[in-house]
Formats: sequence, structure tokens, C-alpha cells
Amino acid sequence: MKIVIIGGSGHIGTFLVPRLVRAGHEVVSISRGQSARYADDPAWEQVRQVVVDREREDASGTFGGTVAALGADVVVDLVCFTLESATALVRALRGGTGHLLHCGSIWRHGPSAKLPIAEDAGTPPLGEYGIEKARIAAMLKQETASGGLVTTSLHPGHIVGPGWHPIGPLGNVDPGVWTTLSGGGTLPVPGSGAESMHHVHADDVAQAFELAIEQRDAAAGEDFTVTAPTALTVRGYADIGAAWFGQTANLETVTWEQFRSGTSEEHAESSWGHLHRSHAFTIAKARDRLGYSPAYEPEAAVLESLRRLIADGRLETARPLAV
Repeated sequence: MKIVIIGGSGHIGTFLVPRLVRAGHEVVSISRGQSARYADDPAWEQVRQVVVDREREDASGTFGGTVAALGADVVVDLVCFTLESATALVRALRGGTGHLLHCGSIWRHGPSAKLPIAEDAGTPPLGEYGIEKARIAAMLKQETASGGLVTTSLHPGHIVGPGWHPIGPLGNVDPGVWTTLSGGGTLPVPGSGAESMHHVHADDVAQAFELAIEQRDAAAGEDFTVTAPTALTVRGYADIGAAWFGQTANLETVTWEQFRSGTSEEHAESSWGHLHRSHAFTIAKARDRLGYSPAYEPEAAVLESLRRLIADGRLETARPLAV
């Protein structure tokens, strides 16, 4: 098939594009051309690269037509964040493209109330990002149910992979957290420490997209949560992370006010966003209907990321990894 990937050079596309090339598909990658992919692969030599500024074309109302003109059998949209943008793309592809797959987010669900969270459960989303992702998923489901374009939405957890900082034990990307854990220092933890986060390796997300493409009938009109098999609590994640450096985690419970006063506003807001939601999901639907089988437990995915960051000189730790 001819497959167009919107955002092909990003986290998921870095792994998805080579997968699809190796499966024998003709792949076109659309991106702004402003960033390099996170890992090299010879498969990219067979990929057609198209440079498009989506934000600009969405504003002018031309982006959907640009994508439709490529004549794809399948379109994978990895970088859509508003209902308006998603709706415009659906209208442009309706009747001409066989399958549209959208990358959503577990943040379409609000704070946890009952665990694990299934696709049709959960509380209402918080914040513009989560609200828009929930609206997009509902629109796509209705589009297919009404006989329109065949669509599928996949909703990854906190994406982890080599080349970028993972969401850490405090729910942010503050490198100082790893400095503290690796040096045996005291890490201030807001809340109870029992809050959970659900990561996923980018290649496992790519696996799920590939499976949904291959099994169009099983995926048509459906939404799937795509995460690692298990989730990590703050306390458990910190314990595991400290052990990688031969240390024991020393955690100090603090109030959110105390925590905010000791870090940046950006890191504090990220921590609140992740820990307040305290997410843990079931992947039963993706496993049963698509055969999704993630290769990475969350801690293995994070460790792989840390190894690359340290090797590239992008993360300084008090002690070297002991694993």
C-alpha cells in the first residue's frame, strides 16, 4: 500500500516508518523539515520526504488537500491536536483514502477513579490538550459509524525512546531528578508517592499502528489504548531508578506548595499534570483485537533512554549506571 505518515520524523514515526518500509509498503513522510529523526535506519533511503508546514496550511485551509493529493491508501496522522484540524483532514480524505489512523493520547481521560482504565471508561479530560484529543477520538468514531471515512485512533501513554528525556519519577523531565537519585540525595516528592504513570516505548506504539494498518477491518471505527504492560508508581519508579546507579532512593514527602517553591513552574506543572491524573490502563482491547504485544516494560524503556542521553552527553549523573 501507499502510506502517508504525517509527522514521520517524530518519536513514533522514527520507528513506524522503517517498520512499514520493511513490510513492503510505499511510504511518504510529511514533516516541517525542521528536526532530524531520533534514530537512523537504512529503510529511510526508500522514503519520499515531503516538507509541509501544517500549521500554516491548516490556517489557509489547504492542508487536507495537500495530503489528499498524494493519493495514499492509508494516512497516519501523528501530529494532530485540534478537532478543527482533524475534521478538515477527514473531509479532504473522505471518499479517496481507505483508512485514516490518528494518534491520540491517554490524556483524553481525566484523573483515575477505577484502575485499570479501559477505552470506554475513565473520567472527563482536563485541559485543552486532553479535551481536544477526546473530541477528536469521538468525531472519528462517529465518522466511521455513519458510513464515512474508515478511521482508527490509538492512544499512547508517555512515550519513551532513545533520543529524548523520559517523563521521570516526579512526572516531569527535570534532569536534576536523575542527578539526585544517582547521587543518593534526598528527592522531595509531592503527594503520597503512590500516584502512577503509564509509559510506552515509541517502537511499541509503532507496532500498534502497524497492526492496525494490517488489520483494517478489526481496527475500523475503533479506539485503542497503547501503553506498556504495566504502570509505575512514583515511589516504585524512584526505587528502580536509584538502583540503576547502585543507590537506594531517599524520598521526602512534601506538600505541593513546597514542591512548587523548589522547582521551575514548567516542571511543577508537568508533575501536577501527570501525578494528579495518576493513570494506569488496560491494553486488553489492543491485545485481543490487534495482537498488540509490547516488547518493553516501562522501566526497560526508560533505561534505554537514559543510556542514550548519558552516552550523548545530554544527561549528567552523580554516578555511572551500574546496570
